[in-house]
Amino acid sequence: MKQIRYGLIGCGQISANHLRAATEIGMDIIALCDINMNAAKERADQFSLPSVPLYADHEEMLRKEAPDLVAIAAASGARTKIALDCIKSKVNIIIEKPIALSIADADSIIEESKNNNTMVCVCHQNRFNPSIQKTRFAIENGQLGKLLHAAANIRWNRNEEYYRQAAWRGTWAHDGGALMNQCIHSIDLIRWLMGGEITEVFAYTDRLAHPHIETEDFGVALIKFSNGSYGIIEGTTNVYPSNYEETLCVFGTEGTVKISGKSVNTIETWVLKGSEENPKSIAEELAESSDRATGHTALYKDAADAIREERAPYIDAEEGKKAIELVLAIHLSAASGQPVKLPLEEGAATDYIGRFC
Repeated sequence: MKQIRYGLIGCGQISANHLRAATEIGMDIIALCDINMNAAKERADQFSLPSVPLYADHEEMLRKEAPDLVAIAAASGARTKIALDCIKSKVNIIIEKPIALSIADADSIIEESKNNNTMVCVCHQNRFNPSIQKTRFAIENGQLGKLLHAAANIRWNRNEEYYRQAAWRGTWAHDGGALMNQCIHSIDLIRWLMGGEITEVFAYTDRLAHPHIETEDFGVALIKFSNGSYGIIEGTTNVYPSNYEETLCVFGTEGTVKISGKSVNTIETWVLKGSEENPKSIAEELAESSDRATGHTALYKDAADAIREERAPYIDAEEGKKAIELVLAIHLSAASGQPVKLPLEEGAATDYIGRFC
């Protein structure tokens, strides 16, 4: 079996999960890239990669190293150009969430990947969590009965020190806001679990506790799905003094499921009509792992298999676009004070520059 030649672009905080996953499935790590060479060196030292070349320019890395797969973990606003450069070089990519900060950029990634026959896998790795997989299976097999509504609550803390660690954080052009950056995993999950197709969104967003940033730090949204069910999203980075919870509840006529934990990987409630499964045993079986990179490893394995089998990955670029479309619909509704119909033809995080000034 051919070993995949792997490069990483962006060596910030999340990059450790990428390198750990690449190492665990046996990829050949051939290059690290970051505009901050110290960050690249720190990651190389951390993962004992003394002979791996380090680059400050991703285009130079692509020319010299010719990787099979590149993971893009740079700042959100920088990802589109890097992704397009990789795709045009016939390089497959894993791209961190969000895939882009505009509908147009997401569409360009999708179109170019089709034109160049390259794989694009989007890092919504929580879909691989055992708790999420079990819930998805139960929904698909009708074990919850008719879906009624779901609720995603992301009650986190990001203090001033966090935002000042990097100039791009809390900006519309490079971060996209709390919903786009911190909350998008659960936003992706609620859409995916409830069937994906949304007809209408109504929302409020605000900047309540972070005058030093441009973007929102709080948002609530009501979603109407095409299957007649509803979704409720509450996302914030204002909780004192630290992260409080991230929970996802799904309610059907014959079942109730609640998932919690730091990475939405703990079954807290599992009650299905007619099921002989013991809720306590399920909770113990699917308790959250101390290793939060588990989802990345599963995602990397799927991406590697997709390359070898010449198929689409489990989470492709179209799925990544759906997640940002919902976030952008929330912002549009909040800014206009009106319900927003989906699908969106256009929209960008930068449309809201100056909204909270």
